[in-house]
Amino acid sequence: MKAVIQRVINADLKVDGKLISEIGKGYVIFLGVGKGDTKETADYFIKKIPPLRIFEDENGKINKSVIDVGGEILLVSQFTLFANTSHGNRPDFLSAEAPNLANELYLYVGKGLEKSGITVKYGVFGEDMKISQINDGPFTVIMEK
Repeated sequence: MKAVIQRVINADLKVDGKLISEIGKGYVIFLGVGKGDTKETADYFIKKIPPLRIFEDENGKINKSVIDVGGEILLVSQFTLFANTSHGNRPDFLSAEAPNLANELYLYVGKGLEKSGITVKYGVFGEDMKISQINDGPFTVIMEK
């Protein structure tokens, strides 16, 4: 499993021009599920993301979590995080999990994050999504397990 976590001021997600999700201050998280990932793998992300301290405190130090700042999460499934670009010019995605299991684990992560008290908004699995976001910093973290 891989996650690209971007600190944002706000973000919105549309499908076919229709607004599906929007958040204020928080994280846009692109989550990729790889072959062999399990609920135990997902539990690692559920445990690590809420207390991750990548927001500034009153002294300008990176010392606050998304919970501390009352932030939200826009969670977007992103199988392309498992792109293999080592051969030729067209990436393959053979390391990405099959859609049914990937969607199950994606939703499992989202529900687990919600249990931490964080508002989680979702993308639409398997759809062509248009995401607008204003990155804060920019501050981007890559998490893998």
